[in-house]
Amino acid sequence: MTDTPDISPIRNAVAKNLGARYRAELRFRAAGLAAVATAVGILIILLTSIVSGGLPAFTANELVLTVELDREAVDPMGDGSEESVRRGSYSRILQDAMRAEFPEVQSRGDLRNLFSLYTALNATRLMDDVLEDPTLIGTRYDFTMPLADDLDLYLKGLLVEDRTLDTDGSLTVAAEGDTVTVRSTATDFRDLAAEIARTLRARATVLEVEADSLAALAADLTGTDAEDMLYDAELNRRRASDIRATLEADSGPLMLDGSLPSILVETGGRTIALTSLARDGATANGRFLLGNGSAEPTTDWTLYVIDTPAERRRVSDQLIVWTRALEARGAISPAFNTYLFANADSREPELAGVKGALYGSILTMIITIIISVPIGVFTALYLEEYAPKNRFTALIEVNINNLAAVPSIVFGLLGLAVFINAFGLPRSAPLVGGLVLSLMTLPTVIIATRAALQAVPQSIRQAALAVGASRTQTVFHHVLPLAAPGILTGAIIGLAQALGETAPLLMIGMVAFIADAPTLGLEGFTQPATVMPVQVFLWSDGAERAFEARTAAAIMVLLALMIGFNALAIYLRRRFERRW
Repeated sequence: MTDTPDISPIRNAVAKNLGARYRAELRFRAAGLAAVATAVGILIILLTSIVSGGLPAFTANELVLTVELDREAVDPMGDGSEESVRRGSYSRILQDAMRAEFPEVQSRGDLRNLFSLYTALNATRLMDDVLEDPTLIGTRYDFTMPLADDLDLYLKGLLVEDRTLDTDGSLTVAAEGDTVTVRSTATDFRDLAAEIARTLRARATVLEVEADSLAALAADLTGTDAEDMLYDAELNRRRASDIRATLEADSGPLMLDGSLPSILVETGGRTIALTSLARDGATANGRFLLGNGSAEPTTDWTLYVIDTPAERRRVSDQLIVWTRALEARGAISPAFNTYLFANADSREPELAGVKGALYGSILTMIITIIISVPIGVFTALYLEEYAPKNRFTALIEVNINNLAAVPSIVFGLLGLAVFINAFGLPRSAPLVGGLVLSLMTLPTVIIATRAALQAVPQSIRQAALAVGASRTQTVFHHVLPLAAPGILTGAIIGLAQALGETAPLLMIGMVAFIADAPTLGLEGFTQPATVMPVQVFLWSDGAERAFEARTAAAIMVLLALMIGFNALAIYLRRRFERRW
């Protein structure tokens, strides 16, 4: 009787190998999940940053002024003609309405500052309203216009750091000439005085540290460079010494300048900007920014502190006070920013919109679709179904594949050389932009169409030919309908890529500033225009801070268009998809 062989070593080896395989599979799954989670996380961060940055651009603080459309000012020729209405003094009408809001403003400098609450381009918008409805002439009209961009950011809390402090004591206001003295029965100013003192001490410390750093750097230099650094170091030490001497003095107020937070006292329709604080916080001196005159003691007052110093912001205390006063009167209110979609580009951020770029993108994509899709599909049909397989067709296929990898800016150079310089087509026109993007999109459409045609089983072709169909009938009645989902998907994805291109359009002049939207018609194809990606590029380079939000908002509009294109591709694929 033979002994039973011991297979435990084999079983152990198999179990060990299986365990290693299972662990490897778990590691692979974990790596895959980590990769997906990383991609989703990055996408969420990207979308969150874009949406959070762009949301402020979808709202606008609007100023409503009741304007007197006096017939002599609006219709100087007196005949009611369009030429006469266009000669009206609309800027003066708006200025008179602003003066009526703040009659105490008299000096030329203050008036110029007051009129900066809105952009002068709104006079043209008022003229357009009168041209659209001539019955407004001779009436009082509530004209709505966007607030200046910096003040709009202020009301949205994006421009300065500020706070409103409650008060405990009774306030007394005593005016003597241009100087206003305010006194509180409680210690309302004491904490602010201590805060200002701490800020000054910190500034003195920073100046001393900078002076020491400059002196250390100067020790390693010679000549004028060393002398300049030593001079700056000595200047910083003197400034720090002056600050500490002021703080250590037994008497004298703490002076407030543009490098310190602004402190405003608001009471009874008056606003006083403090210029100095007593060390004990009992009294303060200032000047009127709104209203005037002495006042009886009152407990209805607040302290409004703008922590961002005046020298570090684009709007003055005076503009902020006027804006808050108009908001309190109900003349300023937030609303949906229709200007973002109703206007073309503008030098003024509050009037800038995407209408011109959106229309330009539509017209450009129409040309791209008309040229690239039919030519690309028929080229792929010929190469796949009719062309003989020889060296010439192989060379064509290689070149098509190479063209798909060519940088997009090369197509822009080609369009500049051929369509503009050789053929004389208008620069910065949707016609030229569509032609350039068609050249860029053609290889993608051809490759996608050929892949879709190759996916159709040969048995479909053989069956059609077997029942007597011609080659053309087989292709157009059987092969092409079955390949339609793949063709449509590839074509739409290629067009979506073209919609987001910027570099080739920069070469043909579509980076120009376009103040008027092109016409959605045949004449619009040759009118100057820009497109959404270029608009994003232009706004991202804008100097005003308000363009940051509009840049993100334009990106959101562009993403919505591209998501729409891809959603259309998915729908068409499922709509025409067939199984075999």
